[in-house]
Amino acid sequence: MNLAKDTKYIRSINGKVSVIGMGTWGIGGGYWSPDYSGDDEWVRVLREGIGLGMTLIDTAEMYGGGHTEEIVGRSIRGFPREELFIVSKVWPNHARYDDVLRSARASANRLGTYIDLYLLHWPAPDVPICETMRAMERLVDDGVIRFFGLSNFDVRGIEEARSCLSKYDIAAVENRYSLLHRVDEGSVIPYVQRNGMLYLAYTPIEKGAFSNNGFLMGIGKKYGKTAIQVVLNWYVGIDNLVPIPKAGRVEHVRENAGAMGWRLSRDDWKLISDHFH
Repeated sequence: MNLAKDTKYIRSINGKVSVIGMGTWGIGGGYWSPDYSGDDEWVRVLREGIGLGMTLIDTAEMYGGGHTEEIVGRSIRGFPREELFIVSKVWPNHARYDDVLRSARASANRLGTYIDLYLLHWPAPDVPICETMRAMERLVDDGVIRFFGLSNFDVRGIEEARSCLSKYDIAAVENRYSLLHRVDEGSVIPYVQRNGMLYLAYTPIEKGAFSNNGFLMGIGKKYGKTAIQVVLNWYVGIDNLVPIPKAGRVEHVRENAGAMGWRLSRDDWKLISDHFH
């Protein structure tokens, strides 16, 4: 895989994208939020992360039944909009042309702003991908979104979607990826790198599974960093890849932000890569 050189931003898809983002799955209450702790607290957490430089925020219409997008909208008020990169997703049961348009506009209304990157959340087996892609191109023309892409797709699915497009191209792919889940290393990640796309990695810290890892803690001591910061910095070292750990608590976003602005040595990067293979 290609190794990135910058330590704070990826210069991709016509703008600066922070090398670490914030995920919002489980934020905002409802069925998907067993650890709900109040909207004001979620807003405080997200604003803290933005202030620390994690300006990419990943959300979706199905998170909290749309309420999560409202919380993101509250959180970004007062920050320069051009410095933020807001990602949202349409659920596959809304993949029909008119439904995509309706869903995107509803998401933009809840967010109180346009959407930088709009993704089809999962493949929709009952809807031709070309129908969904036509809607995505329309949304760009209408100014509702700036870019669009796919989530939970393999290379074959990405290429099928690209074959439908007449005016724009897929800008990004968001899939599950971590040191413990490396399926995309030989396929999707090099594909997006070759084609100048962005790769968003969800579940990058495996719900805290790395936090007490002795191997990572040992490497972290060399840099004055925690095991989680070492793992996140390992992802930062991969060209075009942005990890999006959940912004669960203020202390979490502060720790995550501490993974930016420095770089593992190439030897340590490879040591970690080999250790988890």
